[in-house]
Amino acid sequence: MTTDVTDTGLGMIRAGILGGGFMARVHRTASRDAGAELRAVATSSASGGRIAALALGAERAEADSEALLDAADIDVVHICTPNATHADLALRAFAAGKHVVCEKPLATTASDAKRLVDAAAEHGLVGAVPFVYRYHPMVREARSRMQRGDVGELLTLDCSYLQDWMLLPSDDDWRVQASSGGASRAFADIGSHLCDLIEFVIGERIRALSARTRRVFAERAGRAVDTEDIVAVLIETQSGALGTLLISQMAAGRKNALTLELHGSKQSLRFEQERPEELWVGSRAQSQLLLRDPSTADADSARLQRVPAGHAMGYQDAFNGFMADVYAAIAGEEPEGLPTFADGHRAAVLTEAVLDSAAHDGRWMEVSQ
Repeated sequence: MTTDVTDTGLGMIRAGILGGGFMARVHRTASRDAGAELRAVATSSASGGRIAALALGAERAEADSEALLDAADIDVVHICTPNATHADLALRAFAAGKHVVCEKPLATTASDAKRLVDAAAEHGLVGAVPFVYRYHPMVREARSRMQRGDVGELLTLDCSYLQDWMLLPSDDDWRVQASSGGASRAFADIGSHLCDLIEFVIGERIRALSARTRRVFAERAGRAVDTEDIVAVLIETQSGALGTLLISQMAAGRKNALTLELHGSKQSLRFEQERPEELWVGSRAQSQLLLRDPSTADADSARLQRVPAGHAMGYQDAFNGFMADVYAAIAGEEPEGLPTFADGHRAAVLTEAVLDSAAHDGRWMEVSQ
């Protein structure tokens, strides 16, 4: 079990949040659940910061990011701002002696992400990225079954992450433009989650890939679009398993459908994020639907199960589990499976490989390990 931060020699962890949108609210809830105090919030404007501080229940609003990063009463900074700002803010937070939880993508280039990995090590501080789907208990159950050899040799993967929030030409967001969101939208935003989950569960890396991308609308709400809506990827893992990945933000009716299906020489496993209490286990003789139950789960899965079987757990619970591990790491522990800035860098490497392959008509690309 992870240690509650209020019981550590460090005392109460004091948090600051940069940003005031949906993800800031999720971070706030998880931070408080882990026992921290939300000292301050800052957004892109002083007035916005005041509104966000009131909405999030922070002790105060800071005028800007510089004031929050310089504050002496903040131990960890949560970065929930547009993608293009992540690298600079995280570097400044480390320089100010603060631990960092940064939304993904960690940076808009792999080189910037590597700088952040190095900076965390140089300053001896925790840098974490919320690849929180790792924290669904049934994901940990699938990972444990892979590690035990229940699945046998991994043969193929059939995985996807589908949403529909950008289905219409009137659907708009700051992410559609590379200047604020980075060169990739769909893959960097949700494909990164999918690939992180794949590599985490199977215990090996994607060795090579071939990708195609599609931008459906040249404009959204009257603004030019220079990022992709849809990505299709063929992958080969280090062990030779072959897989297909489909990432789309234009799949009508799909709200947050992350699906991981793994086919082995003995068993198949299927996890659906929208049905997080379940793990489908298939074999030649029979198939079964395994329901979350801490009394029968693997230890790594059971430690994340805060409530008995039959009491549904979901996305915020996964985020809360992630945050508890972040704060435990700040207290000196080494939580199993915590996604760090190294994992954020890995996602940036995969993103650049996908864009490079797509720019060369789907040419197979070796992915640096």
